[in-house]
Amino acid sequence: MLYEIQTYGKDVLRRKTTQIQVIDASIREIVSNMFETMYAADGIGLAAPQVDKSIRLFVIDLAPLDESEGKRVFINPEISSFGDLQDEYEEGCLSIPTIREIVTRPTSIRIAYEDLDGNKYDAEVDGFLARVIQHEYDHLEGILFVDHLSSLKRSLLKKTLKKIASGEIKVEESEDFEL
Repeated sequence: MLYEIQTYGKDVLRRKTTQIQVIDASIREIVSNMFETMYAADGIGLAAPQVDKSIRLFVIDLAPLDESEGKRVFINPEISSFGDLQDEYEEGCLSIPTIREIVTRPTSIRIAYEDLDGNKYDAEVDGFLARVIQHEYDHLEGILFVDHLSSLKRSLLKKTLKKIASGEIKVEESEDFEL
């Protein structure tokens, strides 16, 4: 089942999410539907708030960009540390259609999370995967990638952001992969 992707201006995108207490059939169904929704929108990552679910969950599949990276599910993730090195990269977001901007993020992180089977992981992650995880993790904290931009850059985007919030600009299929 495809979910409606929530766009800039929706309250759910600004709320901090709650922990998932039990990984059961309903969570598995949400994950399955999130992957289906993400693929339909040509995304490589999707967080639960983007589909109107205020829970600590996101999915990633970098296979379209790197065949060695497949589907991943992050339940109740917590980033405990960030690397010192910073990198710039142009990001986009399924919840903020038509806007792509350079965002500076740490190149490595340490993250603890659970998978769909309840297995716990504590991993050091770097490179592009670390960037995508940080982008999706931000959604769980009520942060959007445009929040990382300078106030000048955000003011230049204000008109477009208002059009997204009003529904004048909608989520559509993109030629580029979005987070």
